[in-house]
Amino acid sequence: MNDAVLKPSLIIRQYSQLTPYSDRFHEMKSYTEQRDEHSPDQLWILQHPDVLTQGQAGKPEHILVPSDIPIVQSDRGGQVTWHGPGQMVIYFMFDLNRLKWNVRTLVTYAENLMINLLKKYDIEAYAKPDAPGVYVNDQKIGSLGFKIRKGRSYHGLALNIDCHLDGFHTINPCGYAGLEMVRICDLVKNYPDYKQLCHDVIEYLQQSGYFNDVKVISE
Repeated sequence: MNDAVLKPSLIIRQYSQLTPYSDRFHEMKSYTEQRDEHSPDQLWILQHPDVLTQGQAGKPEHILVPSDIPIVQSDRGGQVTWHGPGQMVIYFMFDLNRLKWNVRTLVTYAENLMINLLKKYDIEAYAKPDAPGVYVNDQKIGSLGFKIRKGRSYHGLALNIDCHLDGFHTINPCGYAGLEMVRICDLVKNYPDYKQLCHDVIEYLQQSGYFNDVKVISE
């Protein structure tokens, strides 16, 4: 059988406007619960309004400063993080069994996506084996958190472009006290915006070799 026939199809949903975290959380959870072995994988690229999300390992004491930022309890791995405008969020609804991936493969793929994206703009980023995410000079630029249900993933990554950092200052990001966050705009003078990075991500997925047919839907 031809390899192309064995590869799954992928639907990429690219959002141009801010989209509420809770809406997308419930939608991706529902898709994962209802999909079957023939359902296409999906990847969503978007930005959220300001929100703090607590992962399954989240602890209330990691929210250091009370604020008016909404707090949502999530079922992803990890602890508390902030999402908001100027931060690219990518959700991976992948059938890991069909891709023949394990959780480590998924995490490495997401980290490498960010590392290669940043390398295009001469930013040398790296992953840490003991602290998931992507770092530049020991500052965190990209975060990860997944949920796996029946061999299928949802949730994903968040990459700081030109977001404000106030939300991070109210928490111990990912449960790490004193962890410094950094943004692309801090590292590159004429930095790529959200729209350009969406294009880069789509190109990366199209060239990855894991998917037979990649369809892009703009919303």
